[in-house]
Amino acid sequence: MNILIAEDDPVSRRILEETLINWGYEVSVTADGREAWDVLRSPGAPPLAILDIMMPEIDGLEVCRKVRQLPCATPPYLILLTAMNSKDDVVRGILAGANDYLTKPFHRDELRARVGVGAQMLSLQNTLAERVKELEEALEKVKQLRGMLPICSYCLKVRDDQDYWQKVEDYFSEHTDVQFSHSICPDCYIRVSREREELRTTEQVQGVRRA
Repeated sequence: MNILIAEDDPVSRRILEETLINWGYEVSVTADGREAWDVLRSPGAPPLAILDIMMPEIDGLEVCRKVRQLPCATPPYLILLTAMNSKDDVVRGILAGANDYLTKPFHRDELRARVGVGAQMLSLQNTLAERVKELEEALEKVKQLRGMLPICSYCLKVRDDQDYWQKVEDYFSEHTDVQFSHSICPDCYIRVSREREELRTTEQVQGVRRA
């Protein structure tokens, strides 16, 4: 997973970069908020970002606000990094759209834990997005089947969009995940049994007449 670091202090930026690389992450580095904003709004942007609050050009809070206005199915996970440790700063960060925060100087284990939580949340978010896509595709198939479907009143074959006539079960098998198992309903069973009994009786009567 690629992680964006936006930190104007070169020492903190280098420590963060080396730490994350040692943990196996890919890292993109920016030195101010404007660079971070340009990266986060570009195609293929890192899914997780660590943003310093106090940065030149655009501060971390404004970057969060701008990112949250972007139309995207899977928004990035944003962690604010700040030297300030007041509850008001934390509240302002959350209201701006941040998912989490760290105070400087950060503790390595805390950084690892918070980045790990972010990675888990992104994984769940991607899984949910895939399920939503599958549901939308299934609903689209249902909508297609709710339209007018020409069916022969004699053989009960249906006509598809290419003007090709085929069995009902073949049509549904091609357009849905439905599978058919053939059986006989009670009404048809009674009707077929009656017809067979009448045919058998007729054959017996004709046999007697010939005799």
